[in-house]
Amino acid sequence: MARIKFQQSLDDLKERLLVMAGMAEQAIQRAIEAYSTRDLSICELVFRSEPAINKLEREIDQMALDLLAMEQPMAIDLRFILSVIHINADLERVGDQAVNIAVRVREMGAFANIDLPIDIPKMALLASAMVRKALQAFIEADADLAQSVLKLDDQVDELNDAAFYSLSSLIKERPELTPQSLNALIISRNLERVGDHATNIAEDVIFWVRGADVRHNSKGL
Repeated sequence: MARIKFQQSLDDLKERLLVMAGMAEQAIQRAIEAYSTRDLSICELVFRSEPAINKLEREIDQMALDLLAMEQPMAIDLRFILSVIHINADLERVGDQAVNIAVRVREMGAFANIDLPIDIPKMALLASAMVRKALQAFIEADADLAQSVLKLDDQVDELNDAAFYSLSSLIKERPELTPQSLNALIISRNLERVGDHATNIAEDVIFWVRGADVRHNSKGL
């Protein structure tokens, strides 16, 4: 009976984390929609979602800590709880990146909407796909799927590097476009960080399933 209750508590913890994941993903999608449409009302939706994400992060952490304190889980269950704590923090930071993007979109709203030599939607699509794939790996306890996420991080980094060089050149050539360029550059950096958080989630899935720590060794196992 105790084992059944403990397993139910683990399932509840997982369900709460997936709710958190949905909220973080929605925040990023809204922030990018705001960038694409320059609709500042969507930015407000992102800002309003932040307190709920922060509240849920605290609730999940408390659930996980209670399980650690009361149940003293062993082996794979212990790794699962520790991974949930880490993934929870990364999802909260994904939400933070969405807020940062929305802030920059709001700043850009004060200037003319111009075409910039950067494909933010493409970068967002890739970073968001990394998050979804990492979470799918978590749902399915699939270390191989998590491993595939690590290989995508280089693509996001390359897009961020390309954005830096393109926008830096634009600022030199057309200084009057500096505000728009700098805000777009920061948005690119925010999306690169989303990719980093997805990588962290994938690494935690691998740790949970395989008991292997692949941090700082993205080639993995």
